[in-house]
This record gives sequence, C-alpha cells and structure tokens, in this order.
Amino acid sequence: MSEQEIKQTSMSDVKKRYGDTWIWGLYLALIGISIVENYSASSRNVSTMGIYMPLVKHCAFLAAGVFICWFISKQDYNKPRFLWLTIPILALFTVLMLILVMFVGEEVNGAQRAIPIIPGLFTIQPAEIAKLSVVTLLAFILARNQTGNDVSRGGLLKAIFVVLLFGGLMVKNGMTNFLLLIAICGTMFIVGGVSFKKLGIIIVITGVLGGLVALMFIMGAQNDQSIADANAKENIETVADTTNTDVNIGRSATWVARLQRHSSRDSLRFQPITGINSQEMFSTMAQAHGGLYGVGVGNSRECCRLPLAFSDYIYSIILEELGLVGGIVVLLIYLSLLGRALSIVQRCHRVLPALLILGMASLITFQALFHMAINVGWFPVSGQPLPLISNGGTSILVMSAAFGIMLSVSRTITNPKKQNKENDTVTLPEGLDAKNPLQYEPKNVWK
Repeated sequence: MSEQEIKQTSMSDVKKRYGDTWIWGLYLALIGISIVENYSASSRNVSTMGIYMPLVKHCAFLAAGVFICWFISKQDYNKPRFLWLTIPILALFTVLMLILVMFVGEEVNGAQRAIPIIPGLFTIQPAEIAKLSVVTLLAFILARNQTGNDVSRGGLLKAIFVVLLFGGLMVKNGMTNFLLLIAICGTMFIVGGVSFKKLGIIIVITGVLGGLVALMFIMGAQNDQSIADANAKENIETVADTTNTDVNIGRSATWVARLQRHSSRDSLRFQPITGINSQEMFSTMAQAHGGLYGVGVGNSRECCRLPLAFSDYIYSIILEELGLVGGIVVLLIYLSLLGRALSIVQRCHRVLPALLILGMASLITFQALFHMAINVGWFPVSGQPLPLISNGGTSILVMSAAFGIMLSVSRTITNPKKQNKENDTVTLPEGLDAKNPLQYEPKNVWK
C-alpha cells in the first residue's frame, strides 16, 4: 500500500469515527468567533451582570452545545429509536411548547417568545427548537413517501401540513422565522425529489395564502393603529418597547410599520435618531466605522448604543471590529458549510441522509444569511440570531444539535473509490431506503 493510500485510509477511519473534519473545523471556528465577538458586544450586559458574567454564561452554553454536538455525532441516525421515536417525540414536544408559549410565554423584544426555566438565567424559545423539529420531520416524511424520483401525493400533503402547522404556530414569534421555515422546506422539497410541476403548484398556493395572511396583518395593523390613536386622544399612556424600539400597539402593526419604513425610508444620514429607527441608525454607524479592515477586536464604539448588539445585531459589531474583510470571512464560513453539505449529499446512496444533512446545513446557513441581510439593511428590522455567534442559549443548543446530526450522517459517507462497499450501506428500516435522486458517481477521490 502506497503512502498516499495509507493517508487516505487513515483519513477515512477518522471520518467514520468522528464525522467529517471540515464540518468539525467550521463548527469550532464559529465557536471561537462567538467567544470573542459576543463578549466584545456585551457591554450592556456587563453594566448589569458584571465584567465576566456574560462571558461565563455564554461559554457555559457553548460548552453544553459542544457536548450535545459530540453526543449526537456518535449516534447512529439509522437506528429505529431515532427515526421512529426521537423524531415524533421532538415534533410533539415542539408543538406543545409553541402552544404553551402563547399563554405563559415571557415577552422578548415585543412578542411572547420564551418559556422561563430558570428565571434570569435560562429560557426556552420554542421557535428555535421548531426549526430543528421541522427539518427532521420533513426528512422522515419525504424519505418514506418516495415513488421513483418523486414524492407521492399523500406524502407531499403530509409535508405541506407540517409546514403550515409549524409555520402557523411560529408566525407570532416573528415573520422572519416563518420565511426562514419556507426557505428551508423549499430546499428539502427539491432535494427530496418533488417534481417541478408539484413545486409550481406549491409556490402558487403559498403565494395565495401569503397574500391572504398579509391582508389580515394589514387590516389588523389598521385596527391596532385606530385603537392607539383613540387611546392617545384620551391621554392614555402607551408603553414603549425599549428593547425592540417599536410602540407596543400590536404585532401586526409593528410588522407593517417596519415594512413601510424599510421600503420608503430616505437615506439614514438625513434622519434624526429616534426610538423607532435607532437599530438601523446605530447598526449603519457601526458598519461605517469599521470600514475595510475594522477598528480591532474590543474597540467597538457602537456596542454601547446599538440595541441587542450581542444578539440580533452582532454581525454589525463584527463588521465594525473586523471590517468588511472579517464580515466576508464569517459569511464564507456559513457558505462553506452549505457547500460541504452539498458535496456529501451527492455521495449519499439514499435520500434520508441527504435530506437530513442538507436540511441542517440549510437551517444554519439560511438563518445566518437572514441575520446578515437584516443587519446590512436588505431586510426589514426583525429578530434573528447569528447561528452559534449570537447570545442565546436555546439557539446555541439547537444549532449544535444540527451540527451533531450532520456529523452523524457524515460518518457513513467515506471514500468514493470504495463507495459500493462502504458508503452509507447500513440497513435502514423498511420504507426509508429510497434512492437519493441527487446522487452521482464521482470520478476523483474525495479529499
């Protein structure tokens, strides 16, 4: 055996034991950036929690996330206990949490998003768990309902029902959560082999339903605004949401106001800073201050003034401290994850692992892109954490679990030259062994 063959065999053994090394590298890189930038952006927390407490708390969640990632990566996703027990239980638990948060949820950024577990230390945000639950549930449904290179009508209806159920329950937690869910599900439909005809029908139906929902929000916003105007005339004091900088007159009115402000706003440089536009203003200042190479780690000027700099606007702080170059590097890390997932998908024999790994990569990457688009002003203001970097316990744990599932799947994808013998040939339960429609036979060794 030549030296090159020995190295390839050694690397293949490492991947089969620990998972894909690229994915591990990207995961650890994000954790490293998270520790530095989150602490740098936590000046508001430092003023109330002390100098080191925000860092200790964040590192504790990261440590728990690393353990979850490692533990899940060692599990065999083919086992019936994962496919027939974990996925349905997770889905049921998530639905119950999404319903419960509507009644007993703690208000975060103007909406009932969190269920307190340890007051002041840890809360659960069901919308974050729902993203993971939807990906696993859709992967199960689409893999189980394959007919040739397409998905059966019954399976597609089940998948659409799942999207509508979770989307309907998540919509009050933030419009971007709903849009993110649609983007992830659309990607999984394509990977799952849904025909273009069916995809076209789904797009039309989604457009019609989206238009109806938008109309309901506009009507609700008008009603909320009328109530607010009536209260103002009677000198009834309205409460300002100091963290979200929107007047608390109803979520629909807030969403419509944000869309109107985003679509019709003039150049921010000519506007005075108010409680309504402070997020956009200070975010833009932070990015302008950073320039091409940034002002250096720990030298952020706007982290003290930018609301939610440590969570919803942490990418603006990254751009300020690391500049455009650093921002592009962070963007490329997320895009590299999606690219790596695509390369693994094309080497999967069956559709289930392909759906799982690309669904998780899409969840992480699309959420990162949504966060960045909001920060640079391409999307209206909305709360969306930057995966693994933003402050937030539930998000860190969920994203770590997503990485763990990707690593678990990648352990069965080995050297393409030995594909017929070693590549994800573990027996799957009956009905879940459908062929991957995106598979191709590689000509070169996967390095």
